[in-house]
Amino acid sequence: MFSLNDISVRFGGFELFGNISLTISKGEKVALVGRNGSGKSTLLKLIMGIDKPDEGQVEIPKEMDIGYLPQQMRTANSRSVIDETLTAFSEIHKLQNDINRLNNQIKSRTDPHSESYLKLIEKLSSATEKLHDTEFSKKVAEAERTLRGLGFNETELHQPTARFSGGWRMRIELAKILLKQPQLLLLDEPTNHLDIESIMWLEQFLISYPGALLLISHDRTFLDQVTNRTVEIYLGQLHDYNVPYSRFTELRDERREHLIAAYRNQQKYIEKTEAFIERFRYKNTKAVQVQSRIKQLSKLDRIEIEEFEKDIKFRFPPAPRTGDVVADLTSVGK
Repeated sequence: MFSLNDISVRFGGFELFGNISLTISKGEKVALVGRNGSGKSTLLKLIMGIDKPDEGQVEIPKEMDIGYLPQQMRTANSRSVIDETLTAFSEIHKLQNDINRLNNQIKSRTDPHSESYLKLIEKLSSATEKLHDTEFSKKVAEAERTLRGLGFNETELHQPTARFSGGWRMRIELAKILLKQPQLLLLDEPTNHLDIESIMWLEQFLISYPGALLLISHDRTFLDQVTNRTVEIYLGQLHDYNVPYSRFTELRDERREHLIAAYRNQQKYIEKTEAFIERFRYKNTKAVQVQSRIKQLSKLDRIEIEEFEKDIKFRFPPAPRTGDVVADLTSVGK
């Protein structure tokens, strides 16, 4: 479906990615994981073309539809929730704009018997008929079902989007993306602003979704339910596991145990070699051996270990009892 080939990304002297490659095929559900700052969101931006790699190629078919939900976005606030959501259907959105424009023109006219007035009526009738042919009522029902699944109630559907917080407007954008049914979904932390019921609804939607999915989320249960392949970003490289998230964590821990053991052995070798060099650096009889050890160290492919992100644990001791009167206000105004 799409591929990243030998991608490198650098910021100043820091290399975020070093010659990474990734291919996702039709219908695959892939979790993208890694510690904060490892480059997960940047990888999605590379696929979207928002960011450009310093080296390598991003190969995406021109005809492929992509739905992208970033963590931060700007949302419109001039329409109702349902009307904004219906902009996902571009043909319907254009016809609605045409109908509104024609209605406004007709209202301002005072010559109902003129030829130009009758032409406006004909155009309005044609646009209304085309809107009906697009199965408008079915699209509205589909949009309403999606919005309710994401937590909106019936009365909120017709309220202006400006009345809602950024988290709720993110749900509107998510609804629009899902309704478009793109061939590839790129979702960056879609559950951040969802309650449990909305998360469960989204789970079921994505499980049955026919397109491909690349998903970033800190919700481990959500990843387990939705994805069946896990790609980890670790020290600027991609490690691909063809398993769900829970199984991935087991395989990752095994790999890191071997890596840590190899790192410790290498450090012992480096310390021993450096001690030899320092001890015999100025002895003529050992000059050849010293130079040989220096070359060995310079050619050594050094193993790097990334610090683990530790689970945060909270403990709340019992709070002391407050007084019977928490606040006593007199003649307060606001």
